[in-house]
Amino acid sequence: MIVQARRKQNFSRQYKGGDELVTEIDVAVDHMIASELETLFPGEARLTEELTPDRSQLEQDGPLWVVDPIDGTVNFAYGHAHVAVSIALAFDGEVQLGVVHAPFLGETFTAVRDQGAHLNGEPMACSQSETLERSLVGTGFPYARDKRGPLVKRLNHVLHACRDVRRNGSAALDLCHVGCGQLDAYYESVSPWDFAAGLLIAREAGAKTSHLYECPRNLPAELYGENLLVTAPGIHRALGDLLRDADAGRRLEP
Repeated sequence: MIVQARRKQNFSRQYKGGDELVTEIDVAVDHMIASELETLFPGEARLTEELTPDRSQLEQDGPLWVVDPIDGTVNFAYGHAHVAVSIALAFDGEVQLGVVHAPFLGETFTAVRDQGAHLNGEPMACSQSETLERSLVGTGFPYARDKRGPLVKRLNHVLHACRDVRRNGSAALDLCHVGCGQLDAYYESVSPWDFAAGLLIAREAGAKTSHLYECPRNLPAELYGENLLVTAPGIHRALGDLLRDADAGRRLEP
């Protein structure tokens, strides 16, 4: 559906919240996935970006499907390749399986809890980077321009300390690319549907995952997307300290 819509270029574009682009294909794919899940797993709760974005479900026990029908909508609309469908299943707040499919890259990432991660059916592993100086870091920025200021401080610190930065426009794929070694690290604040599957995939591939700051007690950490940090194990502490220093306004050493 996504590939055909891109080819025909006949989809409508709208904005939600004044800033965030959404197309009719986002909604159509969300409907299709919801229909399939209801057929296969009737009555199970779903948290999806377009149809059922009620985050109060995060505080409930039992199964919860977490779905982003198109992660990277702006990329999709503009003809870029970093576009993905992300589907995760959590149970009592712990993600048990995740699938991220990138139709324009020919990449399908999968993971089952405690069973490793795979790219197109082959086992995958994260990078073994040991220093920030040799690390490629992914991140992103919110659509609301007034929220970008503090993130520029973080970016300045990272650019001074690391090999380089990539902003690919799909959190789900950034996380998977940490898992397969195309990135050494990723940090950002995103919604549950953006990262639930990718976080499990990265972790099952050997990446270390955490949050820069303590999570709220009423929300499961594996579905809380503020200040995510996902890295090769050898640089996790160093990158976390660097980002917290940026938040605190500490000056970089000359």
